[in-house]
Amino acid sequence: MMRDGRSFREIGANCWDPQVRLRECDHSGVDVQVLSTVPVMFSYWAKAPDALDLSRLLNDHLAAVVRAHPRRFVGLGTVPMQAPDLAIRELERCVRQLGLAGIQIGTNVNGKNLDDAGVVAVLEAAQELGAAVFVHPWAMVGEERMPNYWMPWLVGMPAETSLAICSMIFGGVFDRLPRLRIGFAHGGGNFAPNLGRIEHGFHARPDLVSVHTKRNPREYIGRFMVDSLAHDARYFQFLVDTLGASSIALGSDYPFPLGEDRPGELIASMDFDAATRARLLGGTALEWLARKVDAFAAPPP
Repeated sequence: MMRDGRSFREIGANCWDPQVRLRECDHSGVDVQVLSTVPVMFSYWAKAPDALDLSRLLNDHLAAVVRAHPRRFVGLGTVPMQAPDLAIRELERCVRQLGLAGIQIGTNVNGKNLDDAGVVAVLEAAQELGAAVFVHPWAMVGEERMPNYWMPWLVGMPAETSLAICSMIFGGVFDRLPRLRIGFAHGGGNFAPNLGRIEHGFHARPDLVSVHTKRNPREYIGRFMVDSLAHDARYFQFLVDTLGASSIALGSDYPFPLGEDRPGELIASMDFDAATRARLLGGTALEWLARKVDAFAAPPP
């Protein structure tokens, strides 16, 4: 895979071949996988008509894979967020024509945060369509200061994701869109461990923080989902204690190196009761995707 004319990463057939994915899912015990575009292909930098053409190609392919394996895959499309009108049009096509569960978007759109009016217009359309929105970090904040040691992925991504969540809280987006189903990758980044500081700032400097909402940031727990990719049992327990199992869905970051080698292994290793474990491994995700369990039941013999 190339980026800006340079080698970005080497990828294997599991990045595009559904048969390889199915074999690896079977090997890992994964019943259903959500498919989405690799974030580097969002192409928000491109001319809007070109980005729309690319989005349509990607979404048509993804929808075809889901149609071929409806009991194993669910799809999230991609849309040209740099052009909200075109993004909304493609979002409508994704849901109404292609049957996708929603879309995946970046944590920012060419530097515009998720409280930007154009972004909010797309999120409003998603709410009205009943479409799920998954937010994945890309173009990380401060990336120019992190050229070495893979720090954009280790340091920038968690900060970028927390920035996206806080932009929606303090920008009043959650207040405006009470029915929006939205989720954030990588455990929500630094949001949960930094929540005490965020809440303290809300009380200490309301003149700067509570400009568009008067609600305590902690009140927004339950308004969004995060995935389970925490890499550490103690931190994951903290995440469950802070956000609740009903706000956490299994995440794998498959097939990339920061993912969990065997999806759900961390959850399975911890002392959760059966109901909590079931919620984390599948219940939250199905609820967020607005999909029923029996849609993925094994076909009759």
